[in-house]
Amino acid sequence: MVQMKKSMHCILLLCSILFIMPSMIAQTTIKNVSGVVMNQKGETLIGASIAIKGTNIGTITDVNGKFTLPLSTVKSPIIIISFIGFNTKEVSPTSQNLKITLTENSNELLEVIVQVGYGTVKKKDATGSVSQISAKEFNKGQNVTPESLISGRISGVNVTGGGSPGAKADIRIRGGSSLNASNDPLIILDGLPLSNAVPSGSTSILSTIDPNDIESFTVLKDASAAAIYGSRAANGVIVITTKKGSKGRIKVNFSSQVGVNTVANTVDVLSADQYRALVNEKGSVAQKALLGTANTNWQDQIFQTALTVNNNISVSGALFDKVPVRLSVGNVDNPGILKNTSFERTTTSVAINPVLFDKHLKIDISGNLSFGKNRFQDENAVIGSAIGFDPTQSVYQEGSRYGGYFEWLEANGNLPLLPARNPVARLNQDERRATSTRKWGNVRLDYKLHFFEDLRVVAEAGIDRFDSSGFTEVSNLSALGYQATPFSEGNWTNVGNYSSYTDGLQNKNLNTYLNYSKAIGGLNIDVTAGYNYQLFQKVKYETGETRQPTPNEDVTTDPDINLQSYFGRLNLGYDSRYLLTLNYRRDGTSRFSKENRWGNFAGAALAWNIAEESFLKDNETLSGLKLRFGYGTTGQQDISASYDYLRRVTLGSVNTQYVFGNTVYATARPEGYNQNIKWEELSEMNVGMDYGFFNNRITGSINYFDKKSSDLLADVLVPDGANLRNQGFNNIGTLRTKGLEFSIESDIIKTEKLTWNLAFNVTHINQKITDLGATVPGFTGYAVGDITGGANNKIQMNAVNSSPNSFFVFEQLYDANQRPIQGAYVDRNEDGKIDDGDRYKFHKAAPDYTFGLFSTVNYKNFDFTMNWRASLGNYIFDNVSSDKGYLLAGLRRDTDLSNISTDYNNTGFTFEDNGTQRYLSNYFVKEASFIKLDNVTVGYTLNKSLLKVATLRFNLGVQNVLTLTKYDGLDPEKFNGIDGNVYPRARTFLFGVNASF
Repeated sequence: MVQMKKSMHCILLLCSILFIMPSMIAQTTIKNVSGVVMNQKGETLIGASIAIKGTNIGTITDVNGKFTLPLSTVKSPIIIISFIGFNTKEVSPTSQNLKITLTENSNELLEVIVQVGYGTVKKKDATGSVSQISAKEFNKGQNVTPESLISGRISGVNVTGGGSPGAKADIRIRGGSSLNASNDPLIILDGLPLSNAVPSGSTSILSTIDPNDIESFTVLKDASAAAIYGSRAANGVIVITTKKGSKGRIKVNFSSQVGVNTVANTVDVLSADQYRALVNEKGSVAQKALLGTANTNWQDQIFQTALTVNNNISVSGALFDKVPVRLSVGNVDNPGILKNTSFERTTTSVAINPVLFDKHLKIDISGNLSFGKNRFQDENAVIGSAIGFDPTQSVYQEGSRYGGYFEWLEANGNLPLLPARNPVARLNQDERRATSTRKWGNVRLDYKLHFFEDLRVVAEAGIDRFDSSGFTEVSNLSALGYQATPFSEGNWTNVGNYSSYTDGLQNKNLNTYLNYSKAIGGLNIDVTAGYNYQLFQKVKYETGETRQPTPNEDVTTDPDINLQSYFGRLNLGYDSRYLLTLNYRRDGTSRFSKENRWGNFAGAALAWNIAEESFLKDNETLSGLKLRFGYGTTGQQDISASYDYLRRVTLGSVNTQYVFGNTVYATARPEGYNQNIKWEELSEMNVGMDYGFFNNRITGSINYFDKKSSDLLADVLVPDGANLRNQGFNNIGTLRTKGLEFSIESDIIKTEKLTWNLAFNVTHINQKITDLGATVPGFTGYAVGDITGGANNKIQMNAVNSSPNSFFVFEQLYDANQRPIQGAYVDRNEDGKIDDGDRYKFHKAAPDYTFGLFSTVNYKNFDFTMNWRASLGNYIFDNVSSDKGYLLAGLRRDTDLSNISTDYNNTGFTFEDNGTQRYLSNYFVKEASFIKLDNVTVGYTLNKSLLKVATLRFNLGVQNVLTLTKYDGLDPEKFNGIDGNVYPRARTFLFGVNASF
């Protein structure tokens, strides 16, 4: 029995040793632990924090997501792994090589910091209508200029791009706010407010910025948020933040994209055979004799398939493990689908962001150097000639003295004045090139006082210098270079043409402000007060003909503009539930007289974070709910007549001198002026709600706004005798804009292998002119909207109780088959005749509703993205058909022929009735609502777990995929609502690769 007990004790001892041994080994033999940290997609996380719980021992992951940590001195260690935007994870190491996967933290990801002007705020604490979109949410595809990154992505923000290379996109926030002053938003680039002006030969203020360098767009939409920018914020504010350096080891990113740009659509005109049949049926004997034997599609001749290449390489990390730095170099070469047009840009950007003196001094240095090369054409003339040129003629003509190109000639061999010139000759014999250099930079010092850490002193200084030079050269063989020789009895001589220019703009900015931030119990106080100085200068202008180095003597065209401001803001928040923001700015501008120079702008906003209340804080369904109310005033002073309040005298030219005896006297004449011109002001009310459901798997916002622009700056006719001029800028009337915005975003599916994110937004805007000041009897409004056809015709009207730019037309009569009757219009005023008194306002260019839809699906290493846009309620005036859709447009003279639009087959119009009435028929105002699939992209990622060295992503895509619309013209999307000779938007097929090291 004793022996048996001893045996049992031995067995128990052995079992204990066997169970205890592993933990003893773990505690004594694992001296170091290594591993790799990844996200759910298998991508390594650089800079993740690794720490041993309860100790100060820690490290961060390297450029490959790997780490090594000593464990030999720690008993039963627990490792804590954390990374911004991911759930923190705790691990008890049982081996020396760990593979750790972190999952995204949706709540932390939504804790977004947004720019609100001279500072930042957590998104959940924002009281105004503020939207932010970051790099990972940008539109995919070929984004040559930054505006296209956000097209269709933000409710209330409409972006309309052009088709030419590097073209300026028109951005409107909540429909704009003015009639004739600028409706462009104020753009702040890394703290530097930009001027909307560009030198000659440049395309836009954003075209010099590489979209690859942009980290985020923040849009301040309502006046309570934008009031901190005062005089220039009436059209909203867009704050652009570029990418910065990061802590950790050096990271390299290279992206390359190739796009094949094709012609998606052309204007419908008669083919050569159709045109021959028309001329033989309707033309005169002389016109029939002019017909050629060719079959030329002139639009095919001027357009091409072009290859765009876009490359960017960036290096970021920390120098000496302390100074975050990012350096980027990019190049885009974008030939246009219109031959001999192109846009090329090379950029270099640098960002240095050290934090010194125990995190008391933050320094942000941003700089950019951009070189641009542009090649232009007289686009309207070239495309218009191609639409209307006789398709039976050949491009070339043997023996032609005009470079071998066919041109219409008079019987004596001279060039006639009226016919269009050969569009291919225009392209090849008219050279227009420009180069530009832009240097901008901003330095920001943010010092938290050592002896009073609640107070920060911030100083910013920035400069933006934009220089350009260019030339236009017309070949001495071109028909465009011929002109009549004086005293030559109608003979022509070929002189060619050459002109050149240099141009330059400079923008200097200085901000200095104090910020006091203090938490007292549950009350958070944040106060900002400061001063802003900005100077816009025309630094040079010189033309090849006059070589004048100092053209600034004419202060009405290119003066220096000085803006000075005092501003302040108070943010109060109690327990993250009750929020108050007060803004104030006092602005002064040199554009106005001393009596009207200064303006006061203010805003106030309240917000209630209901979701933070105790009765909702732990609610599993409703994870976010915030109500907002804001009211504010902003201003507008950006007009072309910059010093219109000054009394000026203009000296006459050599053609207006008087000679008395042997003495020549120069003449002088007084110019018109308006000494009372002043600020245009905008007041806006905004009511909003931000929401979130199911742990913020579904988020979004709703906003209702009502804004009123008063003292509108408009370029209007002046009554006879009231001024020394017939037209000029005056403060007249009011404009009312009301709207509703809705946005929603959801992670519909979110698993380890499959995620599907869907974002949708819709905006409704109703805009009316409510007053246009004192008017005379019979006044109907101010005519705008120049069109081709007739003489000085305008198709739109700004009138009281109507939308801006409403079409002003005659009401067309139709026969029993709904075919328009030529020359027949409704006598709306019933006076027995058809004249201007019968024109009426009919639809408008701006849409009632705009929509955006963005979808991203990720499955394992595959991703699929597409974005849609839609517009409802917008109308367009078909100026191509109104100008070229009738018989006389093609058979006007017996000396030359022109092609016509296929719309002639729909109308049968033959001539111009009553001079101009046919040009102004409401028949040509057409519904232009549309649905567009802007982009489809498919990508595949090879992550570092496979390649070890780099992460590679390959992508294929199509841009401008399809358009669904009733409009039968070239494109239903036209910013001003007038479809003329438009540079078409290309359809682009894309291939790209991105490598991260």
